[in-house]
Amino acid sequence: MNWFGFGFNGFGQIRTNEKLTDGESAGDANVIYPISIDIVCRNLEEEPVQICQHNSNVDPQIRTSWSRRAALHSNSDGRLCLAGFGVGAPSQRGCGGCVEESRGCQDAHISEAYLALSFTDRVECWNSERNETKPGWSMVIPDNTGPSLAFPLVPGGYIASNPPFYRPLSPQLLAVSLALGTEHAVLLTASGVIYTWGSGSHGQLGHGDLSPQEEPRAMEALMGMSMSTVAAGGWHSVCTSAGGDLYVWGWNESGQVGLPSRALRGEQQKSQDTGGASTCKDEEESYDEVFISIQAFPALVDVTQSCEISKISCGSRHTAAVTSTGDLYTWGWGEYGQLGQGTENSSDEPRRVEFFKDQGLRVVDVVCGPWNTFVSAIKEDPSLHPDTHP
Repeated sequence: MNWFGFGFNGFGQIRTNEKLTDGESAGDANVIYPISIDIVCRNLEEEPVQICQHNSNVDPQIRTSWSRRAALHSNSDGRLCLAGFGVGAPSQRGCGGCVEESRGCQDAHISEAYLALSFTDRVECWNSERNETKPGWSMVIPDNTGPSLAFPLVPGGYIASNPPFYRPLSPQLLAVSLALGTEHAVLLTASGVIYTWGSGSHGQLGHGDLSPQEEPRAMEALMGMSMSTVAAGGWHSVCTSAGGDLYVWGWNESGQVGLPSRALRGEQQKSQDTGGASTCKDEEESYDEVFISIQAFPALVDVTQSCEISKISCGSRHTAAVTSTGDLYTWGWGEYGQLGQGTENSSDEPRRVEFFKDQGLRVVDVVCGPWNTFVSAIKEDPSLHPDTHP
């Protein structure tokens, strides 16, 4: 399995120093096409290359913030390796961004200010801006016989990216997955029901209004349909149903919800304007009716009619989805190349990233940073999966 990255590279989160040519610095340019990234931890003591790259049970996972990217090596000697802001260049003898305090961790969450590490028996939060010798906050994880929880969920609550780190949740929710946006949260229960809370200023809670919610509130518009995954962007939200349908809601200023965006179409019109006759007023008004800046209710978006959606992820203002056929689709804000389409253009329509199909690769996972995207892919076997696309 190989990881690829594209988008904002201002701190070398994608193209680390050792990969640059003479005269370049890590933040010289955005990455507009997917490129392979090196996430091997050279400090792992037992056959690091074989463990990290060839054992499907311990393939590294990506965690990301605005200025940093982390590779989580969750084997018996699990370790977190950072790239980006404040991280030294890798040396020939070791990994310059290896976080020694993360040894044995099972999962992690990184933000600009804090690094949260999840172990089998505890959670630790470290201040990323200080040279600390012990975590600034920690909590013991009690023995738990309930269902497995996906971090940042912990027994009885979840871990936030800023103080107070521990936030309680009612055990009656039976939460199994939680996605945190800039100012809101999206929770999935064991029965497939979605709850949201936090700021609703951009419709990101999906309740049909712009009001905030202090406590988790069930999304009535999706009741009766079992959901399987959730994701949260800066101010928009996404979920998939058990049948692979995609639902989106929230802010659509850059087309990140996948619906017609007035701001985006306006910019496209300006760039295409050749000085011809102006569009008549009636036609302009008819176009205005279909533009959506805020989608306060969940909307069904047909990414592709030929297959289901299996993975989803959201950046600050862009969205990415992996189909059951191993294709990657992206849409929304593209100013830093985070859509992987070879341009810095935005799009309010889901478009397939052709790079992976052209390279004979099957996409299996996607993780969006605020302004970039990381993709895991394997070599495609044509005999097992014929191409259903025209």
